[in-house]
Amino acid sequence: MKVLVTENLRINLDTELWECRHCGVELISARENYKRGLLVYNRDPREIHKPLLDPTRYKHTYSPNPDWCRILEYYCPKCGTMMETEYLPPGHPPLRDIEFDIDALKAQWKDREEVVEPTLGEAPKRKSHSHAGHSH
Repeated sequence: MKVLVTENLRINLDTELWECRHCGVELISARENYKRGLLVYNRDPREIHKPLLDPTRYKHTYSPNPDWCRILEYYCPKCGTMMETEYLPPGHPPLRDIEFDIDALKAQWKDREEVVEPTLGEAPKRKSHSHAGHSH
């Protein structure tokens, strides 16, 4: 049974592994931080957020200082899909932004049908309100 987690990630409950939803490559144990199974590109934040002021003339340029900020981009090692991006102080470990109780997830999904693609419903109907002859 595979459970969709994000637009790019799923968990295979039979193997207890994170997988790329695009190419199906197995990444790492679902009991671990999925980011440990991905390629990481440690970006200089000045590449992403270009200085607004001339750095030869001004100390503060409105661009993040790489001594204080780094941008990590995470990619699937097989197909190259970008899975996540995060801003961190240098030396800080990657955040663990998704963590499941795998045993509870298995129990929750044991009698369910596998969802291959997310279901998309209709947009909610908007209520119209009228105030003194005005309609919204």
